[in-house]
Amino acid sequence: MFTGIVEEIGIVEKASKGKLMHLVIRAQKVLPQTKPGDSINVNGACLTVVNLDKKRVEFNVIAESQANTNLSMLKAGDNVNLERALSVNSRLGGHIVSGHIDGVGIVKEKVKKQDEFWLNINADKDILSYLVPKGSVAIDGVSLTVVNVGKDYFSVALIPHTLKNTTLSFKGPKAKLNLEVDMFSKYVFNYFEKQKASGSKVSESYLKKMGFDE
Repeated sequence: MFTGIVEEIGIVEKASKGKLMHLVIRAQKVLPQTKPGDSINVNGACLTVVNLDKKRVEFNVIAESQANTNLSMLKAGDNVNLERALSVNSRLGGHIVSGHIDGVGIVKEKVKKQDEFWLNINADKDILSYLVPKGSVAIDGVSLTVVNVGKDYFSVALIPHTLKNTTLSFKGPKAKLNLEVDMFSKYVFNYFEKQKASGSKVSESYLKKMGFDE
C-alpha cells in the first residue's frame, strides 16, 4: 500500500524491452532500508525490487503490467515518480493507493490558472464512473483531488509544490498517464451495482429520502 505522496523523482538508466522488461532506476531517497522483495511505487505501479545498490534500484516488469501501464514507454533518461510502501507508523498524507493501475489516461490539455496548472485528462468511461468532484485519484502515483468530471475527461489542479516534486510538471498534451481510482469508490460503486441487479430498494434516491443527502 502507498499514499500517493511522491518521495523523489528517479531517473531511468535502463529499460530493456521484452516479455520481461528489466528496469533500472537511479535514486537516492527510496534506497535506505529497502531490500530485494520490497515494493516501490513507480509512476503509480507497484513493482518488486529485484536488486539494488547505493545508487540504483532494479525491477522486472511482466507483460501484463507493460500492456496496462505507461511503463512500456520508458527509456533511458526518463523521469519517474518513486514512493516506498507505506509502513505501519507512516502518516497518511495523501490517500490509500494500491499501486494497481486501472487504466491509462491521455492529457487533453494543460491550462495555467494563476499560480497553478489544471490538467484535463481523457479517460475511459469505466474510469470516469468512479470519479467525483473532490474525490481522490492517483495519477502516475501522485495523490490528487478531482476538480471536475466531464463526459470523456476529468480535471485536476497542480499546485507549485506538486509541479516541483513530481514528473507531472513535464506532462503536456497527448502524454499518457497511469490512473488509479480511489479503492473506496470501487467498493461503493460495485455495492450499488449489485443492489440494482438484485432489485434492492437501496439506491441514491432512497438514501436521499432517508436523509443521507449531505
